[in-house]
Amino acid sequence: MLIFVSRAALILVVGGVCGYTWNSLTSKGFDLGRSVFVQAGDTLVPVEEAKAWLDRGALFVDARPRDFWRMSRIPGAVSLPEEDFEDSFATVEPLLRQNLSIIVYCSGYGCESSHIVARQLGERGFAAVILDEGLPAWEDGGYALDTEARP
Repeated sequence: MLIFVSRAALILVVGGVCGYTWNSLTSKGFDLGRSVFVQAGDTLVPVEEAKAWLDRGALFVDARPRDFWRMSRIPGAVSLPEEDFEDSFATVEPLLRQNLSIIVYCSGYGCESSHIVARQLGERGFAAVILDEGLPAWEDGGYALDTEARP
């Protein structure tokens, strides 16, 4: 039994080292320091820069489901949920047209909604960037949230 466990451990270690080496040396590998949701054309903005944009009047777009936006959001953020994009777009389009700086965010690492919404906005002629790591990064940065209940 001990031989079986040690062989299995050796296979796992050798396989992991080979996989990591291949990933590092080939152009087809994954960037392990970056979200897999990032595609060509996506622009990520770190939270400190996003806060400066907010202070200069940027419009924040919350791509999370509307119920999450109702509970808490970045101050001044409008709701444009990914799953309800087509219906919600008409409501927020006038605000989008008034702002040159648009930052989209969602629930953070592992959430693709901000990327999808930013691309959909791009298809409609709006230049939107993505808050890197979303709302959790905002909270971790110690920045205020609007927690007033919304209808």
